[in-house]
Amino acid sequence: MWKGFSTPSPPSSVVLLSLTIVLSSLLPLAAAWRPWPQNNKMNATDYVFEDSKKFEGSSEFVKLRYHMGPVLTSRITVHTIWYGKWERSQKKIIRGFINSISATEVPRPSVAGWWRTVQQYTDQTRSNISRTVQLGEEKNDRFYSHGKSLTRLTIQSVIKSAITATTKPLPINPKSGLYLLLTADDVFVQDFCTSVCGFHYFTFPSLVGYTLPYAWVGNSAKLCPGQCAYPFAVPAFIPNRKPFKSPNGDVGVDGMISVIGHEIAELATNPLANAWYAGQDPTFPVEIADLCEGIYGTGGGGSYTGQVLDGGDGATFNMKGIRRRFLVQWVWSHVLNFCTGPNALDI
Repeated sequence: MWKGFSTPSPPSSVVLLSLTIVLSSLLPLAAAWRPWPQNNKMNATDYVFEDSKKFEGSSEFVKLRYHMGPVLTSRITVHTIWYGKWERSQKKIIRGFINSISATEVPRPSVAGWWRTVQQYTDQTRSNISRTVQLGEEKNDRFYSHGKSLTRLTIQSVIKSAITATTKPLPINPKSGLYLLLTADDVFVQDFCTSVCGFHYFTFPSLVGYTLPYAWVGNSAKLCPGQCAYPFAVPAFIPNRKPFKSPNGDVGVDGMISVIGHEIAELATNPLANAWYAGQDPTFPVEIADLCEGIYGTGGGGSYTGQVLDGGDGATFNMKGIRRRFLVQWVWSHVLNFCTGPNALDI
């Protein structure tokens, strides 16, 4: 995966250190930009809701390809690290979303229906991505063991601490385990708010001891809700736009849900940067959720979320979970060759 030079082989420790430094400069593999580049000013015509226009991705220029790497075909277990101070109610919302991914009994449009698009992706043996996503073990890091300002490499150190803890360490499951690091609303992470709301990659054996697929997502409620909790908060560069009411009563966490979905979908289809993505550079790929940024319903594109649902309480959502509702961005279907979701009106 990584290109090297023809030079005499240095000691293995030097190789590991050099590789760590090089890879750290390339992180993140995939970043959840939500919903637009923040330095761009939107044209007033972008705010018009045009029901007849179909914006859900362009099939003409998308060259999504399979690069022969593994995907997650076995039962997927999500091990969660709660970094910083979290309310019990916030944890329930996020657990509810993850548990809903495999809840096929939930009426349409459902989170499980959204995951069915992800399931269509296969590996070399034509085995599909697992239909089952389940919560695994959890680790609380409420005392900010690595501080309140984290770098991309520090995030891997947090994961290492969680799997090597003397009491209740997280299990080590490289083949079907995902490690989800969630940072509280008073924690800053490198590039958070300026260009990313979350990202995924895999841990370096030189730092962590194992190659483990992981994702980080931050709670933006205090730092940048307009950037990372849209449309439940609106950035300053969008004039005359009212935020939507969040379906679970927590703007920061409801905004996180879509980013979590984004990262889990991409981890399932491209866990080691060598499976499903568009583009020639695996260190900067365009993945199945990147292709559908900011699209939550039919007609979505530009600054328009697409056609979504309004609850009786005025809350906005596009899919149902177990006793909850969520607003989650769509993902790219390589079968249909455009973005889709369970609330699509034209499929």
